[in-house]
Amino acid sequence: KILLLLGFLSTLAAIALIAVAVTQNKPLPKNIKYGIVLDAGSSHTNLYVYDWPAEKENDTGVVQQVEVCKVEGPGISGYSQATEKAGPSLTQCLRRAEEVIPPSQHVETPVYLGATAGMRLLSLENKDAADKVLSSVEKTLRSAPFNFQGARIISGQEEGAYGWITINYLLGSFKQSGWRKLLNILKSGSETSGALDLGGASTQITFVPDETPYESPESWLHFRLYGKDYKVYTHSFLCYGKDQALQQKLAWDLQASTSGTVENSSLLDPCFHRGYQRTINISDFFRNPCTSAEKKQLPFDQLNIQGEGDYQKCRRNIQNLFNKTNCPYSSCSFNGIYLPPLQGDFGAFSAFYFVMNFLNLTNEKSPVPLDRVASAIQSFCARPWQEVKPEYHHIKEKYLSEYCFSGTYILSLLQNGYEFTEENWQRIHFLGKIGSSDAGWTLGYMLNLTNMIPAEEPAVPPLSHSSYVGLMVLCSLVLVSVLLLAWLLFHKPKCLQKGIV
Repeated sequence: KILLLLGFLSTLAAIALIAVAVTQNKPLPKNIKYGIVLDAGSSHTNLYVYDWPAEKENDTGVVQQVEVCKVEGPGISGYSQATEKAGPSLTQCLRRAEEVIPPSQHVETPVYLGATAGMRLLSLENKDAADKVLSSVEKTLRSAPFNFQGARIISGQEEGAYGWITINYLLGSFKQSGWRKLLNILKSGSETSGALDLGGASTQITFVPDETPYESPESWLHFRLYGKDYKVYTHSFLCYGKDQALQQKLAWDLQASTSGTVENSSLLDPCFHRGYQRTINISDFFRNPCTSAEKKQLPFDQLNIQGEGDYQKCRRNIQNLFNKTNCPYSSCSFNGIYLPPLQGDFGAFSAFYFVMNFLNLTNEKSPVPLDRVASAIQSFCARPWQEVKPEYHHIKEKYLSEYCFSGTYILSLLQNGYEFTEENWQRIHFLGKIGSSDAGWTLGYMLNLTNMIPAEEPAVPPLSHSSYVGLMVLCSLVLVSVLLLAWLLFHKPKCLQKGIV
């Protein structure tokens, strides 16, 4: 009877443990925090809303993007002639953020605005106008019901670093344990991924090199993330975003033009489709800090550009932008800028992704080989404008007309500028999103300013709570089984006795 009682009690105990485990692991009521970052780029502004569980604020992999809103109109630098309109242009997207975030949490939700290369250029061209634009933006953001944390122009180095943090945070590269750590030891290559960012006015390359000489001290940043030190190489090339690179190329072409072409105020451009025409104002063209050095007195006010659709010629023209003649370091990218040997995988995002995605070069599971990329861009450039325009009628003409140039430029920048080869080209992954979050610098910016990534890895018990409860249940079941077996042996039922005889 005692054994029977013990067995019964043990069974009750096991059931109780299981009930506790189920109750303990029921989803808790959500306690969510929010953050807002506005990416004020050269061509447009995006507003991003992020959220994360409050109880896991210092853990990794928990921040997610819940909303993105594209601001109508140009980037804030485009309001240099009407600075008072820069701030109000953000109102519609701020109202969208008010709808997404619960009203009770508006006042505690931080909002940040980071302006990139478009505002860097405006600040060089007209600092007073840049200051007035930021003042207008700040006034609007302060009037919103959120916790305004600042609106400023971030440096190119910051932009590169925050993009690198975003990529590796979302990929889980910073915090590794268990099987992931073991697999990382077994695989070759760097434990972090490099970041390649391309905007309208600048481009950034950021990665952790493998045992490289410490040259060009201004190109390095140091981070301590989850108890590990990272020495990160980063450089931002102002005027080498896709829009400003096109302006530079046109300025170069004008300088190299024959007198006959110049007198006719017409320029044949191999980087536009055959049959396409565009007119630009010379005064606006040379006011740009990226082209002002190439300023040339011309006998006309407007330049008429006519497309040729010649990929090879376009590629040769673009290569003039990359000065490879002088390198004061052991290795360089272009224009005498230090670049250590490329290391590991790279995530290429922003315009890198948008252009390559338009050209159907990002859809395959494995990276498209370099020769196929070049062939696809060449085929697209060769198509006449009268054929391309109706097929992509839903795309704005300005963007559609520049995909030939942008695709060719990306290939030239990666191959001629950074010297990716046919072999390591396969290590470039064109990324639009990682999970639910856009690849870009904004998430890394917010993580840094809210101290969401700790310098040290938080202490954790050897087993998770769920593992602990599971083991307790398993042990209880084993105990019950042993007690029942003991009871059976002591009482020797008739069936068991016959078996023994």
